[in-house]
Amino acid sequence: MIKHKTYFNWSSGKDSALALYHLLQDERYAVDELITTINSHYNRVSMHGLRQELLVAQTHALNIQASLIELPEMPSMEVYEQKMLETVTRLKKAGFTHSAFGDIFLEDLKTYREKQLAKQNLKTIFPLWKRDTKKLLNEFIDIGFKTIVVSAHSKYFDEDFVGTVIDKNFIDILPEGVDPCGENGEFHTFCFDGPIFNNPIDFSIGEKVYREYDNPKTENTTYENKKYGVWYCDLIPW
Repeated sequence: MIKHKTYFNWSSGKDSALALYHLLQDERYAVDELITTINSHYNRVSMHGLRQELLVAQTHALNIQASLIELPEMPSMEVYEQKMLETVTRLKKAGFTHSAFGDIFLEDLKTYREKQLAKQNLKTIFPLWKRDTKKLLNEFIDIGFKTIVVSAHSKYFDEDFVGTVIDKNFIDILPEGVDPCGENGEFHTFCFDGPIFNNPIDFSIGEKVYREYDNPKTENTTYENKKYGVWYCDLIPW
């Protein structure tokens, strides 16, 4: 069987890890590269705030070639799409035909990804699509993955939440309305061990910081919601 040459959009978190786990077991696909967007100002994974050094240690433990897409701190859609186009063009020339993601149920995001990649004649794969997020989280833990919360929206959480290692009791401590996998952006994680890694990634917990960002401008934006806050837990590589 000829396998489809596939690259995986790797976020460093739990959903990416579980999606990659399933994809690696699918004989139709050969995952030959991981790509991750990086905030070039801080050298950290976009949205997660994870140090680039830990991302590199993680991809080394996966033993899959990895590349970075460097973005400014608050990129416009034009800048983001141009950077992605440059990467996709390179991958197409290298023979890639499929692009995989860890998305679970955000229809608008899935549609956007499909439309953008269809322009380049690339097909998309969503190994976790429409699966129950509570069951996904329990499966993630049951098969031996380990992950820690590295960032969280201040609307739902305070600084005590970041730095939490996810276990079987995790769902019970989540506020009402928060998705068990944080699929709506409520929180993000760093996966540091599991069945797809050759070794665990060692780190210590560092400083916890709070940052505010401008909300995307929409017709519904008001004075009261011009900004939103995020708590970050810095992880320090050993």
